[in-house]
Amino acid sequence: MIADFFRENEGKTLEFKENTKGLLGILKTVVAFANTSGGVIVVGVKDKSKEVLGLKNPLLEEEKLANTISDSISPLLVPEIELIAYRDKELLIIRVPHVAGPYFLKKEGIEKGTYVRFGSTNRLVDEEMMSSLKLIASNRTFDELPFKGKIDVGLIKTAFQWIKKEPNNKTCQTLGIYTEHFGKQVPTVGGILLFGKDRQENLPDAIIRLACFQGNTKEKIIDSIEITSALPFAVIEGMQFIERHVSIEAKIGKIFRKDVSQYPPFAIREALINAIVHTDYAMKGCHIQVAIFSDRIEITNPGGLPFGQTLKKALSGYSRLRNRVIGRVFRELKLIEQWGSGLQRIIETCKKMGLQDPLFEEEHNQFRITLFSLKKRKILINAWEKKLINYLQSNESIKSQEVAKLWKISNRATRTRLKKMIENGIIMRISTSEKDPHAVFVLGERFLEKDSNEKF
Repeated sequence: MIADFFRENEGKTLEFKENTKGLLGILKTVVAFANTSGGVIVVGVKDKSKEVLGLKNPLLEEEKLANTISDSISPLLVPEIELIAYRDKELLIIRVPHVAGPYFLKKEGIEKGTYVRFGSTNRLVDEEMMSSLKLIASNRTFDELPFKGKIDVGLIKTAFQWIKKEPNNKTCQTLGIYTEHFGKQVPTVGGILLFGKDRQENLPDAIIRLACFQGNTKEKIIDSIEITSALPFAVIEGMQFIERHVSIEAKIGKIFRKDVSQYPPFAIREALINAIVHTDYAMKGCHIQVAIFSDRIEITNPGGLPFGQTLKKALSGYSRLRNRVIGRVFRELKLIEQWGSGLQRIIETCKKMGLQDPLFEEEHNQFRITLFSLKKRKILINAWEKKLINYLQSNESIKSQEVAKLWKISNRATRTRLKKMIENGIIMRISTSEKDPHAVFVLGERFLEKDSNEKF
C-alpha cells in the first residue's frame, strides 16, 4: 500500500524524489538499490516533508525513466515502474530488485560508477566493497575462499567433543573448513578463523574487544579484554567476561532463593554469536566490539547487514549468511539452533523479562544490537486515542476534518490532540503544515511495532 511508504523515512530501501529532473541522482539510487538490498523510489513527493506534489505528465515521465535506466546502467536492469494515483495526484513507483551484479553507470565505468546504499545515501564502492560484490556474483562468500595457513586439528576435536562427535576429513570438507585449490586440499578463510594455528598473523583484525564502563558513558573503563581465540572458543570467553560484569538480582521465594541476571543470558549469547557469524572479515582495521554500561550492552560488528538483507527481513526470520563456513560449523556445534530466528528470539526473550525492546541499528557499515536492562514503559492510551486507532486499523488513513467529526470536537481541539499523538509516535501526519485542512493521518511506527496482545 502506498501509505506504508509515508510511514517511513528515507533509508536503505526507500527514497522520495520530487520529479525526474535530477535523472543522474535517480540512476545512482537505482544502481545502489540493485547492488545492496533492493528498494523503492517514489517520484512526485518531497523528500523531507513528504508533501505529495504529483507529476504533470506521468506517462511521459514513465517512458523517459524506463528508457534512461535501460540505456544508462550495466548489466541490463529492468525495475518495475508503476503509475499510481494517490490523494488526487499521479505518482511513479520504481521498484528495484536486488540482483547479483555489480551494477554500474555505463558512462562512469565499473570502477567509478558502482554505488551501494548506506542509510539514505548512495556511496561509491571502494576496493573491498567491489570484491564483495564480485564474490556475490560468483555465488561465493569471503570465508569460502582458499587461504594459506594451517589448521589446528586438536581444536577441531575439542570443539566437536561438545556434541560428542569425532570429525573426519570428509566432515571438514563438507563444512568448508578445507577446500580444493589447484588439485590440493587447503584451508579456507573460515577454516582459519574457526580453527587456524596462525589466525593473528594472517587475519589480525579477527578479534573481539570487550570493555565494561562505569555508568552509561565511555568516560571511565572498569575492565577490558581482547579475545584472539578461535571463533567457537571466543564465544565462551566473551560470555564469561560479560557475565562477570552483569549484575545478578536475588529473588527470594517461599523456600529457595533464585538468582536472576540483569539481562537474559540467551539474548546476550545470541547477540554475540550473531556478531561473530555476520562480521565482514574482509574489512581491514575493524573488529567486533562489546561495550557494557550500567543500563545497556552494545554489541557491534563490522560490515552491516549482508547484501540482499534488510532489517525488516532479518526481524521477520529471513536468513542471509555472510559467512557460510562459519555458519555451517556453528550450526553443527549447536551454537546456532535455527536459521534466521536469532533476532526474533532475542526480542521474545527480552519481552518475557519485561525489558525494554532491544535496538537493532545499521550505520556506517556496522551493525549493532543494544540490549537494555531497563523495564519497559507502557503507553497509556486515552479513550479518544483508542477510537482513532481503531478507525485507522480498519481504514488506510483519515483527514483532519474527519477526525474532528469522529471525536465530535472543534478543529482547534482536534489539532491539539493530534499533535500529542504524533509526538508519542502513535500516528503520523502526511502534510507540510500542522493547520493544513487537507492533512492526512496514518498509524505511526511506534504503535505498529507494539505487541497486539499488550494492554494499554
